[in-house]
Amino acid sequence: MSLDVEFTKDGHVARVTLNRHQSLNAITPQMDDALFAAWNDINDDPDIRVAILSATGEKAFCAGADVSGATENADRRMALGGGLTGVGGPLLTLRKPLVAAVQGYVIGGGCELAMCADIVVAADTAQFGIPETKVGIIGEAGIMHRAMRQLPHHIALAMILTGERVPAAKAELYGLVNEVVPYADLSAAAERWAQKVAAGSPLAVQAAKDAALSRLGWPLDVALATRYEPIEAYASSKDRLEGRAAFAEKRAPQWQGR
Repeated sequence: MSLDVEFTKDGHVARVTLNRHQSLNAITPQMDDALFAAWNDINDDPDIRVAILSATGEKAFCAGADVSGATENADRRMALGGGLTGVGGPLLTLRKPLVAAVQGYVIGGGCELAMCADIVVAADTAQFGIPETKVGIIGEAGIMHRAMRQLPHHIALAMILTGERVPAAKAELYGLVNEVVPYADLSAAAERWAQKVAAGSPLAVQAAKDAALSRLGWPLDVALATRYEPIEAYASSKDRLEGRAAFAEKRAPQWQGR
């Protein structure tokens, strides 16, 4: 694991932290590889129920890809976020819920990385931006496709065409983030959201995420008629029996994730 990406596990929560604040947490190829390894580890660990993505330093969550070495790395196409975004590489689907805690500059690929999260908590210092056209660097269009799907039509196009940044308060108004808090409370807020997610049946949570997202771009009648394998598998799981028993016995369920 790259020193610029910290990866730890604490109980049922995995924590992935961009740790290159001196460079606005811009993602290098080595960080990209480390993120890819972290997402796969989270997917493969049955004890992990939720992940938190954050970054060190108050000035920026992430300024996107590090283009300072663009010449010597001309043949290297990063899958920004380690494949989570699908930019420059295969799209990696994170089956576990992801909470992003963002602050300061959340721009370019960093903005797309935040959009990949299921829940986004923002410090009141956060500024979201898609600067490609403004700075004259236009390549992969992943962030644009996500913006058009996650933001109101004209808001997304204004961000794409002008490169102007959207402050945290407006991002919350537009539905891009779930909660805005003072920077000092950002970590605690992300932890609170993660614990809310972890309190649910992990298999049910993962099945719900799969069902909600896998047919997002399909007509409603197709989505309603689809049989979802994770939901089918959950029907015969120990956790389903535990949920029913806990409800009948009026006690908190003890999930096993199996």
